[in-house]
Amino acid sequence: MKKFNKKLLAAAVAAAVSISSNVYAADTGGLKIRVTDKQGQPVAGATVSAKSPESLIGKQAVSDSNGYVSLRGLDPSSQYVIDITGASIQPFEAKNVRVITDKNLNLNYAVDTGNGNNDIEKIVVSGRSVTAIDTTSSSTGLDVTLDMTESLPTGRNFQSYLQLVPGVKPSTNGNPSSKSGVNYVDIGGEAGSSSDNVYYIDGVNVTDNADGTAGGNINSEIIQEQQVLTGGIEAKYAGGAGLVSRVITKSGGNEFHGSINYYFQNDSLVGDYDNESKSKNKFSTYDTAITLGGPIIKDKLWFFASYQLKNREDDITNTETGEFSHTVEDDTDLGFGKITWQATDRDRLVFTYFNDPRDLSGSRSTTTVYNRQRTQKTGGDNYKIDYSHSWDDFIINAGYMEHEAEFSTVALDKSTRSDIAFLSTSPSQSQTDIGGLGADTIRERNKKAAYIDFTYYLDTDFGDHTFEAGYSVETNENISNSVYNGGPQYNSIAASDSGVTFETYATGQWTGEKGLAAADYTRVAQALNDSGNLHGADLNNDGVISDDEVKAIVFDSTANNPTGDVNAYQIEQVQQATSKLETKGKMAFLQDTFTIDNVTIKAGLRAEKWDHIASTGETIFTFDWEVAPRLSVIYDIFGDGDSKVWAFGGRYYDPLRTDMTSFAGNLTGSVLEERVYVNDDWVTFRTRGGAKQQDAFFSPSTKTPYTDEYLIGYSTNLTDSTNISVTYTKRTTKDIMEDYDLSIYSEEGYMAGTSLELPLSYFGYDENPGSNYVIGTLAGAKRDYEGIEVTFKKLRADNWFMLASYTHNDAKGNSNSDGNADFQGDWEILDPRAPNMYGKQPGNVEHQFKLLGTYYFDNNFEVGAVYNWNSGTRYSKAQLISGRYLPLQVDEAYEFGGYETNWVADNSVGSEVTPSYGTLDIRVKYTHDFDQYKAEFFLDIFNILDDQATTVEQGLASGDGNFAFGEATDWVEPRRFYLGARLSF
Repeated sequence: MKKFNKKLLAAAVAAAVSISSNVYAADTGGLKIRVTDKQGQPVAGATVSAKSPESLIGKQAVSDSNGYVSLRGLDPSSQYVIDITGASIQPFEAKNVRVITDKNLNLNYAVDTGNGNNDIEKIVVSGRSVTAIDTTSSSTGLDVTLDMTESLPTGRNFQSYLQLVPGVKPSTNGNPSSKSGVNYVDIGGEAGSSSDNVYYIDGVNVTDNADGTAGGNINSEIIQEQQVLTGGIEAKYAGGAGLVSRVITKSGGNEFHGSINYYFQNDSLVGDYDNESKSKNKFSTYDTAITLGGPIIKDKLWFFASYQLKNREDDITNTETGEFSHTVEDDTDLGFGKITWQATDRDRLVFTYFNDPRDLSGSRSTTTVYNRQRTQKTGGDNYKIDYSHSWDDFIINAGYMEHEAEFSTVALDKSTRSDIAFLSTSPSQSQTDIGGLGADTIRERNKKAAYIDFTYYLDTDFGDHTFEAGYSVETNENISNSVYNGGPQYNSIAASDSGVTFETYATGQWTGEKGLAAADYTRVAQALNDSGNLHGADLNNDGVISDDEVKAIVFDSTANNPTGDVNAYQIEQVQQATSKLETKGKMAFLQDTFTIDNVTIKAGLRAEKWDHIASTGETIFTFDWEVAPRLSVIYDIFGDGDSKVWAFGGRYYDPLRTDMTSFAGNLTGSVLEERVYVNDDWVTFRTRGGAKQQDAFFSPSTKTPYTDEYLIGYSTNLTDSTNISVTYTKRTTKDIMEDYDLSIYSEEGYMAGTSLELPLSYFGYDENPGSNYVIGTLAGAKRDYEGIEVTFKKLRADNWFMLASYTHNDAKGNSNSDGNADFQGDWEILDPRAPNMYGKQPGNVEHQFKLLGTYYFDNNFEVGAVYNWNSGTRYSKAQLISGRYLPLQVDEAYEFGGYETNWVADNSVGSEVTPSYGTLDIRVKYTHDFDQYKAEFFLDIFNILDDQATTVEQGLASGDGNFAFGEATDWVEPRRFYLGARLSF
């Protein structure tokens, strides 16, 4: 019955609209203005108009009997002029009023009445906008504005602006986590990178369809507005456990405006490193850009264009020797063009193009040895065309977009790769990482979408409605071609550890990479039995190899090993070919914002359906329509737009990305054979990819992961220029996806009869499908989150503005899987239901405080500052297996649920925390106006206190050859100066 209802709801939504998900909709906002006299009584019949030099259209309406007027469909801008006129009203003008995308801000203006003379002097004020509250919205986040980013010390890209947002966690790669977003990956044990965010640039979804990170970039100087949503997300947005970032770019104007800038930094502007391994690194970087916008036809056709060139060179020092290792060059070109045609007062056509090619010659990491370096080529072309038509109460938008994103890597060293594992010594990284990187990979991750949506305003005596609905289709392509270098890739045992058994190799505490785990016992036994050649492993001479006999296999041969070490594991590419995988989605939503008196009810449904398509073009799995309801209630406490309380409840779905399509659908591409060395020869125990051996199947019962969110909040204006908000958020993420090894969990597996057994019926099968893995819903997996956030804002008045926030994040769970085919379904000790797996979530930052502000002096100087403090990042006490930082095991096996093994140790998952630290950054800006030109000079000082605090600690219990467990491996960069200048007109 439940499934029938979901299908019925989805069909109703899709049938009710022939239009799209508003993630692509026109980026407009609104103002709800109340006109009163000086005594606070409403003024009816006043004519209120809004016009901005950054918009091709204006709006005008007449106030009702309560003095209210709503101006809708306004382009985002901070330069609106509000005019109020009428009989017996002294003309009134408010300048610099801000309109924010998807916000309906409440403004109150008191006018002089009773003189009956419109010819007297107009009253002009500065418009109140920053602390104006949208009493129809339950969303949390921050609207990052142009004047904010130009006054504060930040990086020069839209990803760095996310660090200004309350609750957004520290990040080194520009993909920060927020609230319950996953912020840790087992591969490399890396924290500070989220795959849960959604990124839009002018409505173009630039989120990488394989890894979930930002897959596009633009010149930061063309950003008109960046809206960041962190919770209470409406049905028209995909939403999820992470944030949604929406960048809106400039469009030009009726006058020509442009700029040219230059920013510069090198190692002479950076303080001395406390860490000796980084102290010899040298670098220089510059960033220059031009912009130009203006009319082609005044009031009809505008253009805006920019070009940015970014260059950086780094001289990298070898961590072990302290000597110069190599130079890394990083070149990025960012082009942008936009044409806006207001064909009629009701018809608009917008064409947007941008590209972002980048060439990176290697890694700046001092812990990546040179022979494992890779060059990277990324970026691509992006297009969008959007058409909108408006009636008095109805707006329709339709359009098409394409996003191209190459992400290719080429190994600098083409020699045979060999990872050496050491048991009895503490080797250096150059001893563990021998040979080249192993493979060159050409990747393209493209996206195409078509959409149509509408908004309908209905005002009645029983309240006002804003109906929004939409429909869109989207195709994601993941094209890859991997070429292995130097023949088979090896995971060998150090010659000094010759003679260890398979069991010791699979479960012991090793330094360096190893390629086999306890989960491979059964696979190897089956391969030996199927081959007809037992390779001398049949110790009891019964003609059958058991798991115990596999455990007893001894590794002691160096025959033909490329480095003279002991053979254990190798993987070889036996067939090489390009593979193209796709996901195709359909999305629909229906939403009503209903306001009556002081109450707004926002109710919506979002429906999504996704097909996963193999490299053969065959649909290998369909996730049927899933419906996510979202409901919020907002109460304007005093009916004056100055305070509100709200509650939100809703569901966000997290559709599987193309990385999992590749895992299950790579049927015509490369074929890999994994082998183990048994006494005298290499034995293939697993074949991956290719038409003959499908690596994984989507199991019929696989569900779409989802997050349920409940949020309550309060916001009030303390004064005309100050506001405080408090929110409480509770989230639960379930139906997490993983790949399962049925030889472990099914009735035929070695966990059969235990409490962890998952019969074939759990996956929707009657019999084993015959693949290496099946993709399914991870039994018992969940992530729980509770958080409190307090934010104080002071708008730009009396020469200063400020924002302060405190966030408490309590994140727990038993899985950090997020569509990346990790180990939780391959190894019983990592099962979410197994002992000691539920705990503090790795990657979480439990306490954060942010303070930012600017003071404007009367002599054209500005001083801005950003202070960020966090309580440290959680990480697990780990062991290294197949490149993954997996929780540490107990030394002595014990029984749980009917199975005895070395389960995960208590106080291992998320048990460790890096030290707390804070950074203070300062910007000094001087502006000089002459004629029609403006010159600006910038001095940014990052980490002005030069506190080079620890940001990352070694999580491997045995260390990695360079750093011992708990030892600092990365630090806050030292005090550094950044210089810039801009000339604009």
